[in-house]
Amino acid sequence: MRRVVITGMGIWSCLGTDIETVKQSLFEGKSGIGLYPERLEYGYRSGLSGIVEEPVITKQMLDRHTRAGMSEEARYAYMASRQAFEQAGISEEYLLENEVGCIFGNDSSAKPVIEASKIMDEKHDSAMLGYGLIFQSMNSTVNMNLSTIFHLRGVNFTISAACASGSHSIGLGYMMIKQGLQDMVLCGGAQETNYYSMASFDALGAFSVRMDEPTKASRPFDRDRDGLIPSGGAAALVLEDYDHAIARGATILAEVVGYGFSSNGGGISQPSDNGSVIAMSRAMQDAGVTPDDIDYINAHATSTQQGDMYEAIALNRLFNGKRAMISSTKSMTGHECWMAGASEIVYSIIMMQNNFVAPNINFENPDEHSANLNLVTKTTPAELNLVLSNSFGFGGTNSALVIKKV
Repeated sequence: MRRVVITGMGIWSCLGTDIETVKQSLFEGKSGIGLYPERLEYGYRSGLSGIVEEPVITKQMLDRHTRAGMSEEARYAYMASRQAFEQAGISEEYLLENEVGCIFGNDSSAKPVIEASKIMDEKHDSAMLGYGLIFQSMNSTVNMNLSTIFHLRGVNFTISAACASGSHSIGLGYMMIKQGLQDMVLCGGAQETNYYSMASFDALGAFSVRMDEPTKASRPFDRDRDGLIPSGGAAALVLEDYDHAIARGATILAEVVGYGFSSNGGGISQPSDNGSVIAMSRAMQDAGVTPDDIDYINAHATSTQQGDMYEAIALNRLFNGKRAMISSTKSMTGHECWMAGASEIVYSIIMMQNNFVAPNINFENPDEHSANLNLVTKTTPAELNLVLSNSFGFGGTNSALVIKKV
């Protein structure tokens, strides 16, 4: 089996739209969460959201015909992927001459679907829909756009697995390369942030309504948490066979050494400590490590009562008394949903490269389940050699990744 390394990464998030800015935000424990009044006007209970900058994609970058077919999340993913390929030293010439795959996590494209419906309701003429909405509205919108723009001719499909989508995309890219089916795969996750896309989540009462202090609303593992904060953007990573990377003189950022997965098999929105334990254990077994070896865990914890409780139970089952430090970067980003599993690998690699653990901000009062966790609440210097990252989603899908410093 071949070794799989990460040679490039890009990020477009509420913490920043480049690696250096995001590094500073993580180090400072700076929240990217704010208030969108238009959500309240639209009828939401909560107007809280990660504030993500809208990409400006000029005609010098992409022609009008291409831009017309790009959804919001595809635009985010394009910007993140440009960064990842640049850091990996991958030129347009390289992409034209070599086979590169693309596996991205994405589980909705609400805005173009709703816009198309509005046009049909008003005009009753499908000719009024134009060219681009079909390519924007499909769940595969990110993959089809990236593969076309970057001339990617390898494996090409979308992972649609709720909030574990981005993590599973990296896990499957890792497996493809490990088994010799690909030499290089662009992996990641993307999430739209428009208000159309999150109304049904708001209807569930899943969002925090702590709107008087937006930056303090996301409170993973805290006793007084009252719900998650939706967020989004995109994260992209270039995964590559180790020997292939060395042969072309690439800089190796980290190695993917373990991927674990499971399904809870219970209620559609019901978390499970057993499912979480299985995914984490499988990832560590794949990596050939034990809980004693893990330096840091980037927890899935989204700031919901049930989700954080079950993850805390699972973490205590595996890591109680161990040295692994734990934090949820969602305390700063909110829940980046379909991109979260990919962005949190980017955040973890940034910490790994710069020898610190970003804080679980807003943690003031433990509950009975989080009291025994080794939670990091202030930026902490640390050498991170092995990191475990958790991602869990609706429908009981669980993913865990282990990455290693090279």
